[in-house]
This record gives sequence, structure tokens and C-alpha cells, in this order.
Amino acid sequence: PKQCSSEKIKSAALSFLPILTWLPSYPIKEYLFGDIVSGLSTGVMQLPQGLAYAMLAAVPPVYGLYASFYPVVLYTFFGTSKHVSIGTFAVISLMIGGVVVREAPDSMFMLQANGTNSSVPSLIDTEARDARRVHLAVALTSLVGINQVLLLGLLRFGFVAIYLTEPLVRGFTTAASVHVFVSQLKYLFCVKTRRFSGPLSVVYSLIAVLKDITSTNITALILGLTCIVFLYGVKDVNERFKAKLPLPIPGEIIVVIVSTGVSYGMSLFENYQVDIVGTIPSGLLLPAAPDFSVLPNLVTDSIAIAIVGFSMDISLAKIFALKYGYSVDGNQELIALGLCNFIGSFFHTFAVTCSMSRSLVQESTGGKTQIAGFLASLVVLLVVVAIGFIFQPLPQTVLAAIIMVNLVGMFKQMRDIPLLWKTSKLELAIWLVAFVSSVLLGLDYGLLVSIGFAIVTVIYRTQSPKSMILGHIPNTGMYCDVDEYQESIECTGIKIFHLNASIYFANSDLYINTLKQKVRYDVLYLTLVINGISFERNFPQAQYPKQVALSLRRGLRCRLSFCVRVNGRSPSVPQSMEKGMAHELVGGSQVLLDVQGNGQVTESQTESDSEETHFLRTLCAVHSIILDFTPVNFIDSVGAKAIKSVSCHAFMRRKPYLAAHVHHLHNYC
Repeated sequence: PKQCSSEKIKSAALSFLPILTWLPSYPIKEYLFGDIVSGLSTGVMQLPQGLAYAMLAAVPPVYGLYASFYPVVLYTFFGTSKHVSIGTFAVISLMIGGVVVREAPDSMFMLQANGTNSSVPSLIDTEARDARRVHLAVALTSLVGINQVLLLGLLRFGFVAIYLTEPLVRGFTTAASVHVFVSQLKYLFCVKTRRFSGPLSVVYSLIAVLKDITSTNITALILGLTCIVFLYGVKDVNERFKAKLPLPIPGEIIVVIVSTGVSYGMSLFENYQVDIVGTIPSGLLLPAAPDFSVLPNLVTDSIAIAIVGFSMDISLAKIFALKYGYSVDGNQELIALGLCNFIGSFFHTFAVTCSMSRSLVQESTGGKTQIAGFLASLVVLLVVVAIGFIFQPLPQTVLAAIIMVNLVGMFKQMRDIPLLWKTSKLELAIWLVAFVSSVLLGLDYGLLVSIGFAIVTVIYRTQSPKSMILGHIPNTGMYCDVDEYQESIECTGIKIFHLNASIYFANSDLYINTLKQKVRYDVLYLTLVINGISFERNFPQAQYPKQVALSLRRGLRCRLSFCVRVNGRSPSVPQSMEKGMAHELVGGSQVLLDVQGNGQVTESQTESDSEETHFLRTLCAVHSIILDFTPVNFIDSVGAKAIKSVSCHAFMRRKPYLAAHVHHLHNYC
């Protein structure tokens, strides 16, 4: 018992701290050099992105550096992915910025009571505003971490991320890129507009920029456009010559260093009124508890950010795990991400997740483990502690250019539209709903609408599944749809019915009706007459054969009258029944079915043979129906009753001769 207990404790410790699994066996000679190069490259990339994404989060730039240090160190200990780069990310930063702007708008910090929506910053107490927004962002981050660790991680609610399908995530992130792009126009043009949040915020922001377009700072615009062209060119060169370049060209850090030097040398802020980053305090702030009094107003937003952050992390982590042949633990990733956010909030960070661009750099430059991420965080720490003041003259338009160029990959996701149109229009609908709703309603409401629509499509798929009759492909063990595969041949006398869904209350009626349609079960009434059974005994009411005749008409979509022989002898049929049948089918063809004692059915026709008659003869020879339950994951009580009705009733009142001539076999394999 003690040994078992200690093994469980050890297993739990290794699961909670994955670094204890791989660090003791870390191959220094094989991995260390690659991790060092990767860490330096990723760290250099972390610096400008941290500064830029802090602007999206509506907090001073230095807090982006804090978010690029503490969470990265924590993920090294708790994360299970070897290649993802944790830190600031555009979508999460924008969602945080929307919340803090909503809770602490500029209008709350006006120095004059009659301020308007387009008030210039000189009328705003920016110091008090920024302090309040930092408190809100930090408190929101702590709640995001709590949700990820407790609600999604320890309580195993991580399954909710499965409803964030790939089309939904790609449509949502494309919409987020639209929000990010529009939010950076004010910095690119250097115009003084307020920041909007909530539904139609994109429209309001765009209108506000266009209204003040005449006050554009030409110097800032030229500098920003120059940086965009340079960064896009560097990104293209890195992509084209990826195999030949030992390391990607660090375009972002080059732009930051050069533009900072130009801004300092030309005094762009003093001489040309170009907005700059401003004060970057040296050193790290002392840890402090978040302001938990504001949490009730942030609960809904924190859940949305927690889910989106986890979805980004786990999707990218699985891609790298599949590529390099290792596994990632989804629930441990939730716990790791939650701890990065919760513990990080005590050190003044805002919510983080993995970044695709940085992760690709970390992987492509030789990173093998999270040692690379740890070294990247040390690069950020060096800047924060020692040389952060160097970046104070950095123009904000340069940070806007960095953000805009990093959105190129997200905008390319619009190529999904023609592809999804060809492959799956339902997934295209999910993509478009996620995109349109997130653009117009905002990222929080858009995510809610998108998930709701995705769930509706799941119900729709199970309510209207594809059905088929399976046939055997010769010389193989495969059974395929006879309508789609010409090589597929039906087994003589057997119908194999396949419905690609589980059977429950929403589609149980559809299952029955589709089964009737596919196997023409109504016509099989004719095969159920066996030797020695007369119509007088089994069909005492004159109306019942009339219903059989009508059913036959519906099944073959032609007008047929028929009589049945048993072993060559006509059964005694009441005169009223014959008149009733003839009355219904006047003018139709006449088919004579002869049911032999051995189960064979022959027919003759007074007129020339027709395709319908041949089809009827084929169906009458069916003696078994196999219900293929291979795709069935569950059956509820309503579905079970439907299956029972198929097996026991065969769409008729219970008859003792059913089991002898039409068998129902259930295949669960």
C-alpha cells in the first residue's frame, strides 16, 4: 500500500510539474545550442510585440514586457508543449482592452465637465486613467486564471473547447484581426480619437478616424508606412529563403532600434508632435494582490478570454506535438495557462496565451524544449531591468506597423471561404457566422453567437444525417454506398441500411422514414404471405388490402393492381376486397405475384415488362435487413423504441409470420 501510495504521489507530481519529467534527462550536447539560439531569437521578437500588444490591452507599454517575462517562466515549469511561445497575443490583448475601456472610458477622467467623445488627450487625466485600467486588466487576468485552473482544468471542463471548431476559430480570429487593424489606424495616422468597445465598435472607430483624417500627422504616417513596407518585405524574404537562412531576419527589432534612434535624433515628439511610447520605468514592480472588488463585473468576459486563450494554446500545441511525435495533456495545459495568468496577475501582467508567429520562430530556429522560452524571458528581463529607458522615444506608429504586419497571416484565413464552399457549406456557414457576428457585435458577443451556432449545426447534422444502402466491393472486406460506388454490389436478398448518426429523439422519426424509403419496406408486405395462410384469416377487414395497394402505389410511384398466389393457388379473397382494390387502381398495369413455398417470387404482367415491375420483383426477394450501427454512439429511449418498432412491427401490426420471412439483424461492430 505504501509503495502504491508513493507511486501515485510521484505520478501526480510529474503530471503537475512536467519539467521534472524531461529536465533530468535533458541532452545538453544535442539540445542546448539550438535552445540558446532559439531563445535569443524569440526574446528579440518578444520585445516589440510586448510593447505593441500592451497598446491593444489599453495599458502602458511596460506592462507588455511584464507579460512577456513572468508567464513565460511559469510555463517552463508547468507546460507540456515543447515548442509554443507563451506571452502576449493580439486577440487576447484586444479582448482585454475592450473590457478595460468599457469599465474605464476616457469620459470618466475628463478634466473638464463638458468634454466630448473626440476630446483631445490634454483634457484627460491620463495618469489616473492608465492606473485604473491597469487595475482592471490585472484583476481580469486573475479571474481568467481562476477560470482556467479551477473551472476548466481541475473540474475537467476543458471539453467545452471542442465546440470551438477550426472554422469557428479561424473565422473568429479573422474578425479579431479586423478589430485590431481598425484599432491601430489612429496610431498610424496619429489622430486623436477615443477608443470604442461593444457592438459596432469597429464601425464607430472607423468613422471616428475618417472624421479626423484631415488632422493626420504626415511625419507619423510616412514613418509608419515605411515600417510596414520594410516589415512585410522582411517577412516575405524569411518565408521565401527559409531553407537557406540560418536564422530569420529579425525585422521587428531592427525597426524598433532604427526608429527609436531616428526619433531620438530628430526629436520627433518635440518637433513633429509624433506620439511616442513615453516613460518606461526601470526594474520590476513589487508584487501586489489584484483588486478583487471589481471581479463581479468581469465574470462573463473572463470566461470568454479563458476559453479563447486555451483554444489558441491547445490547437498550436497539438500541431507541434503531432509533428515531433510527443503528446500534450489538454487539462495540464489549462492548468499551466491558468497558473501563468493567475500568478502573473500578482506581478502586474495581463492575460497571455501562445503566439503563432513567435512559436514558429522558436521552432524553426532550433528550439527543442521550453529552455528556449526561458532564455527568451531572460532577454526581456534584461531590457526591463537595465535598458528599458532606451525605448522611450519609440514612436507609437512603429508599434502600430508591427501589429498590422503581424495580422497578415490572419487575413490570409479569408482564403478558407472558397475552399469551404467546395468542401462543406455547413462549415462555411460556421466560418461566416463567426466572422460577421464577431465583427459587428464585438468579440465577446460574437464568440457566444458563434458557439451557439456551432452547437445548432451539431444538432442539425444529427437530425439530418446521410443514409445509404451498403453493398460489397468484390475481393475486399469493404462495404460502400451503392449509389456512389459502381463497384459496390448488394448482397442477394439482403439490404444493409446505414445511417451516419446516433439515434435519439430528434432523428428517430427520420430514421424510420429513411429506412422505409431506402429499402422500400412497404412493398415487402407482398413477401409476407406464406404457404397455407389465406387473406380471409389474416386480413379480415376489406380495407386493409386497400391500404397495402395504396402503399404499393406510393412506393413504386406507379399505378399497379395485383393479386397474390400461394403455391400457384389463389387464396380466397372476399369480393368486397377485390372491388376495393380494383376501384383504387383503375387504369393501372396488372402484376401477378406468385409466392412459392420456398420463398421464391415470380411475376407476370399482362402488358409489357416495365422497370417498375422488375424492381418490384427484386424487392420481393428480400428476406433480411441489416441495420448497421457502426456510426451509432448512443441511443436514447425514444430511439430505442423506434428500433424496437422496426424489429417487432416491421411497419405493420404484430404478425406471427414476420420473424419467419423478414429478419432484422443489428450490426454493432
